[in-house]
Amino acid sequence: MKRSELIKQLKKEGCILSRPGSKHDIYLNPKTGQKQPVPRHSEIDNSLANHIKKYLGIFK
Repeated sequence: MKRSELIKQLKKEGCILSRPGSKHDIYLNPKTGQKQPVPRHSEIDNSLANHIKKYLGIFK
């Protein structure tokens, strides 16, 4: 999955960028209070993308 696609999905569900980093950005879901790092690679493995979405409480 492309990183931009994952970020678009996270933002659509209400997640916000909590803190940028050099290798990972930290995204926060204000509804659940969960934070999760998102790698800054152009491609993110689908299983990792699903884990990030599940942990942030937006897995569908």
